[in-house]
Amino acid sequence: MYKLLIVDDEAEIRNGISQYFPWHEVGFEVVNQCENGKKALHYIEIHPVDVILCDIRMPVMSGLELAKQLHESKTNIKIIFLSGYRDFEYAKQALAYDVKNYIVKPTKFDELLQIFSELKVELDEASPHLSSIHSSHLTFNEKVITEIKSYVEENLHVATLEEAARRVHMNSYYVSKYFKEKTGQRFSDFVISMKMEKASKLLMDIHYKTYEVSEMVGYTNAKNFTRTFKKYYGKSPREFRNSQESNDYR
Repeated sequence: MYKLLIVDDEAEIRNGISQYFPWHEVGFEVVNQCENGKKALHYIEIHPVDVILCDIRMPVMSGLELAKQLHESKTNIKIIFLSGYRDFEYAKQALAYDVKNYIVKPTKFDELLQIFSELKVELDEASPHLSSIHSSHLTFNEKVITEIKSYVEENLHVATLEEAARRVHMNSYYVSKYFKEKTGQRFSDFVISMKMEKASKLLMDIHYKTYEVSEMVGYTNAKNFTRTFKKYYGKSPREFRNSQESNDYR
């Protein structure tokens, strides 16, 4: 696990990036947060760090000044700039200090995933003794989506977006966008489809009353269940059951 230091003068941004992205899944551990370049320098004098994700414009010491000092001291620390400013001059200076990349705020999940996945490969190749098996973007995506779907299947009657997000160590807002982007289906629609498919199977058993099936798939209000089921299948639960029974007698 590579050690990542996040440096930004805005606490909300530091906390957001630290908590809302699944760093461990990509091979990084957020070891600390600092509010300016000077505090970051003090921190890395004592603590080993592999990568710094750093804002450019900060009081006391900017990200550029921090990058310059690290460049002159010939450290092996990789720096990725984070800024709300699309400024080509900053980008040119960043190149001069061997900054690895330049991300414009607000950060996008896929951009972070791509940049840090590529950086991990580079770090693995430079430090074989620290390397671990590298998962491709496809494998990472498959793992996350599979975990989310498994959570829903295992907890169908109580499944929530928030709990699914906790399962994959991601923010619920990111999970909502991420799931839609990778599957083409909203998380809420996926949950409904799973509930309706399970309900259709339960309705095949005549021992279950409609309200019992409703409760078994997580609906406390049988009317809401009936409305959703009819919208999904084009038939009410009773009509669906009767049609299946009719087919059995043919």
